[in-house]
Amino acid sequence: MSNLLLAAIVGIPLAWHFGVAAIVYYDTGRVPLARRKWLAITLLIPIFGFFMYLFERSELSYDPETDPFRRKMGFEVHESRADDFAFDRGGKKEDDER
Repeated sequence: MSNLLLAAIVGIPLAWHFGVAAIVYYDTGRVPLARRKWLAITLLIPIFGFFMYLFERSELSYDPETDPFRRKMGFEVHESRADDFAFDRGGKKEDDER
């Protein structure tokens, strides 16, 4: 019974690990990422390597026009604090010219 339990404790996580590595190996053939590099990262860093691959893969489809966090202006100030401090827009001020 202890050999069966040991096989389950060691075998199931290893099967998941190599299964995830196989998914990464297959998927890197369909997207423009370095296959050997991501396979090595996934094999050497068991769980985090797969999530690193997923985050890197999601950056391939990045469109800055649809990104809600892309800043088009200098600062974003909450409406309740907008009148507390006026930000300098740059350039020359009339008071500075003496």
